[in-house]
Amino acid sequence: MAKSPVTPPRPPCQLYLITPPALPDLPAFARDLEAALDAGEVAALQIRLKDVDDATILAAVAALKPIAQARGVAVILNDRPDLAARSGCDGVHLGQGDASVANARAIMGRDAMIGVTCHDSRELAMDAAEAGADYVAFGAFFPTETKTTVHRPDPEILTIWQETVETPCVAIGGISTRNAGGLARAGADFVAVSSAVWRHPDGPAAAVRELTAELASNA
Repeated sequence: MAKSPVTPPRPPCQLYLITPPALPDLPAFARDLEAALDAGEVAALQIRLKDVDDATILAAVAALKPIAQARGVAVILNDRPDLAARSGCDGVHLGQGDASVANARAIMGRDAMIGVTCHDSRELAMDAAEAGADYVAFGAFFPTETKTTVHRPDPEILTIWQETVETPCVAIGGISTRNAGGLARAGADFVAVSSAVWRHPDGPAAAVRELTAELASNA
């Protein structure tokens, strides 16, 4: 996994959207998603629903996946490689307590995108990269209302990772237009954003426009 002495320039940091943990009005959220994805370049959408049954997850994927994929946005399902494969998602995001990368790969196939939460640990990230993960996620970098967090990495972890390992890294946790640029400069390949988009006072489209402009200015 070590980088060669000469590596090509790193592509600009891209936006990775995460849904709210609950979608009580799925049709309304689908409209918000359309507006958000039409407002700027987004690399991936993670469908992250908590404390819901499988039918609710599958219904959300069925509604949101066509919107994202029609715009070239990869659809990643949180936690569940079985449901990701069943519903035709492009990949799965695994927490440390979820399936292994090897198990997820066996379920989803070699072309699936598999990401792994690594908190503030380069050791966990190296393990994931060696196991064949397509990206690793570090965070939470800032306080977030989306989920309870106990790890608070320094942005330097992104710089060190970028200088030593080829596997892309995602920065997550409390990211907004105020701090996304700093994480991009530190070395994040992607910044994962949830509430700063869906709760933006001017709507999700305005949030995506602001975030993509911020990332472009820090390329």
